[in-house]
Parts: sequence; C-alpha cells; structure tokens
Amino acid sequence: MSNQNTQSLQCSFEFFPPKTEQAAVNLRNTVNQLAVLKPSFCSVTFGAGGSTREKTFETVVEIQESTGIEAAPHISCIASTKDNIREVLQAYQAKGIRHIVALRGDMPSGMMSAGEFRYANELVEFIRAETGNHFQIEVAAYPEVHPQAANAEADLHNFKRKVDAGANTAITQYFYNPDAYFRFTDDCEKLGIAIPIVPGIMPITNYTQLSRFSEACGAEIPRWVRKRLEMLGDDRLSIRAFGVDVVTALCQRLLERGAPGLHFYTLNQSESCLAIWENLGLTE
Repeated sequence: MSNQNTQSLQCSFEFFPPKTEQAAVNLRNTVNQLAVLKPSFCSVTFGAGGSTREKTFETVVEIQESTGIEAAPHISCIASTKDNIREVLQAYQAKGIRHIVALRGDMPSGMMSAGEFRYANELVEFIRAETGNHFQIEVAAYPEVHPQAANAEADLHNFKRKVDAGANTAITQYFYNPDAYFRFTDDCEKLGIAIPIVPGIMPITNYTQLSRFSEACGAEIPRWVRKRLEMLGDDRLSIRAFGVDVVTALCQRLLERGAPGLHFYTLNQSESCLAIWENLGLTE
C-alpha cells in the first residue's frame, strides 16, 4: 500500500433503486455492510428519461435518514423540462439532500426529442441558477472518451464546460487501464481544470454482465483480463477472486499516484468492495 494518508482517503458507493421488496431488503443489507467503511456519500442511479424517478427519490431519502450517510441522487436531464427538474430539486431540498450527480442521461426508447436540456453542462448551470450553492454537484468524466464524443479533444472540452458551469467534483466512468486516467487528469490540468476527479471503480463479478456494460459505455476490458475471464467460464467464485485481485492492483496504482478517492459501482453488492478495501489495507 502507498504511504497516502488513509485517514483522508474518501470512498463512495453507487447503488441502483430496487424493483422489488426483496431487492429493497437486499439493498438495505448492502448499504449497512458498506456503511462501516464510512463513505463520504452514496449515490443512487436514475433510469432513462427519469423512469425510476420516484424509486430514486425514496432510496436516496431512506439511505440518508437511516444511516446518516450523505446520499446523492443522480439527476439526468435528457427528455426533461425545466419545470420537471425544478420540481425534483425542490423535493430534494425539502428532504435535506445537499449532493447531486448531474448527468445528461440516456434517451428513453422511442423518444425523439431531447427536451429542454441537450447536455449536462446545461443541467449544472440550471441547478446553480435555481439553488445557488445548496448542492454539491458531481459530474461524469470519461478517461477513455465518451462513446458518442467526436474525439478525445471534443470530449475534454465538453467536460470543461460542465466544470465551468459550476460542478464541484467529477466521477469517472469505470476503467481498468490506469494510464487512461492519468493521461486524462494531466490533460485536464493543462486546461486549468482544478476540481477533484475521482476514479470510478467497477468490481468484476460477472463476465457476461461486465462485457455488456463495457460495450455500451465504451470502457475497455484489457485483453489479458478478458481472456482470463473467458477461461474461468461460469466459475463465479474464481471470477470474483480474480476480479478482486485485478481491481485491488488498479486501486493501489491509482492511490499511489494521488487519486483523490475511489467511487465504487457496487451493483448493489458489498462483498467485492469490502474485499478490495481490506486488500488495500484501509479497514480500521
């Protein structure tokens, strides 16, 4: 482990809203298991076009009220109106929520118009105009380039627009090549971007699922990792053990080079996150 001051290292966790009562019970257990790591916040995702809006709201409020951990809803603006977003912001303010992950989001299937917001920087600007500094605003960053960006330079300038609009912090898309993160943060520094850029970390537990996610979001799975996962087939225990080793090594490298924290995409599971944290020597 690096000589980084582990007391100052921040972790955070992403969850998705449960669809069934059993899934809600499972999520509560996961949140409680991860709460021992004292995360700086927990975020909750938002379906395409706001399809999980109510569930996201309920989950965020429950996490914050039941654990005391700051909870941050994802708010995506595609296919939304200013009135929709204003209503959502007011509801979160009324519940004492002070942290938001502001995203463009995905266009719902069958919908042709983007609505009143086209890009995430417009959402950030609107949140600031409506609520001042009430919310800490997280935005997304893409070390391996957003799959819809024209090129890396255009993507970098899109990111800068979100920062200039008032974002406080960024969370990256997950990646397994740390050099992509270091190159991205170096490029940001050259553009005068000074906000913390926290690497997003995806534990490896299911190769089929990971392959599907990565295809959709443009995250590269290194060939040697892919080949080893293919070789392990359906052996879930071996896949998880291998994944913990790979992701621990990734996190160690990131922390040694000064990453400001780690944001885990949990998929509502705690086991791999806890194992990685323990491997890093960060458990008290």
